[in-house]
Amino acid sequence: MSDTKRDCYEVLEVPRDATDDQIKKAYRKKAMLYHPDRNPGNKEAEEKFKEATQAYEILSKPETRRQYDQFGWAAFDHGRGMGGGGPGGFGGLNMEDALRAFASAFGGGGGGIFETLFGGGMRGGGEPGGPARGADLQYGIKIDFEEAAFGSTRELTLDIEDDCPDCHGTGAAPGSKPETCKTCHGRGQVVTSNGWIQMSRPCPRCGGTGETISKPCPACNGEGRQRAKKKIALKIPAGVDTGSRLRLAGKGEGGSRGGPPGDLYVVFEVRDHDIFKRDGLDTLCEVPIPFHIATLGGEIQIPTLRGDVPLKIPAGTSDGKLFTFRGLGMPDPRGRTAGDHHVRVVIETPTDLPRNSRDLLAAFGATLTEANHPRLAALRKKARAFHDRREQMASAKEKE
Repeated sequence: MSDTKRDCYEVLEVPRDATDDQIKKAYRKKAMLYHPDRNPGNKEAEEKFKEATQAYEILSKPETRRQYDQFGWAAFDHGRGMGGGGPGGFGGLNMEDALRAFASAFGGGGGGIFETLFGGGMRGGGEPGGPARGADLQYGIKIDFEEAAFGSTRELTLDIEDDCPDCHGTGAAPGSKPETCKTCHGRGQVVTSNGWIQMSRPCPRCGGTGETISKPCPACNGEGRQRAKKKIALKIPAGVDTGSRLRLAGKGEGGSRGGPPGDLYVVFEVRDHDIFKRDGLDTLCEVPIPFHIATLGGEIQIPTLRGDVPLKIPAGTSDGKLFTFRGLGMPDPRGRTAGDHHVRVVIETPTDLPRNSRDLLAAFGATLTEANHPRLAALRKKARAFHDRREQMASAKEKE
């Protein structure tokens, strides 16, 4: 598919407030038009079929539709989307995935509705009753600012469907194994003919799995999976931010009938810090300084993520002045250059002065003139000009 993706609603030709039923009907119409069984060898039709299927996969699920409505395709980019492509491969579907998604949407183990219409065999690879990959899972976790800055390790405990330890996911009792269904011979589908029309339906004996289990596993009742507590070691990379997603391959829900497990996506939320603020990889800290240092200049120690460092304050530093330390911000989780650390100085007025200090300060103040406060002098000059203009306008109005 093209790197420039069209709007999902535009692809399916539905309004942005379309109902789930409208979206499904629109997708069915597009899929029927561009399905490869109807357009053999037509590459353009294949691309349109994959494009429509990808749009449907996003808009048919409440969570992915909400993300798409809020962020567009950027919701599935690396760092925001699920592991750089999202569930179902939003970075771009191949034909095998598209056909499986179509079959899932409209029933059937493989060709689904197109077996009914065209009498075709199963497409998309794999047998209907073969192993099925486990579901991808998402887990939200709150971490402290320090963990985000330096990296950390956590142990997660998840309550998920996992392989049954007794039958190892097969569903068959220990010492036995699933048998090929004698009715459908493992296809999971039975085909009946009515003249030139062939109709394919799930096998009534195996329910479409292609296999039968004569001796179900007593621990999981033949399901092949059990809900269990699963401990997972999580290594938090330094530099993660709120909304960052970390993919743990194979740590999701267990597969069925011996299929591989899904993936686990960990979504981070970083707690605020009392001192440091964050903007991407840059950090900011406000540091109070005594007014005499702001006036005369001097050196102070300022906090950074890597410890205190000295900062020379020039004489005459104004309140709110910003200083920048290159490379002392947040580390980049991708291993690139770290962000910058910014320091905003805030002049702090001293309190609880002893009598002699107040006397000295009063004497000091008496030596100052307006020229010693250029910002104040500039303000007063502009104010005088404003009032002079006001008086000129009033005088001109009286002469009218």
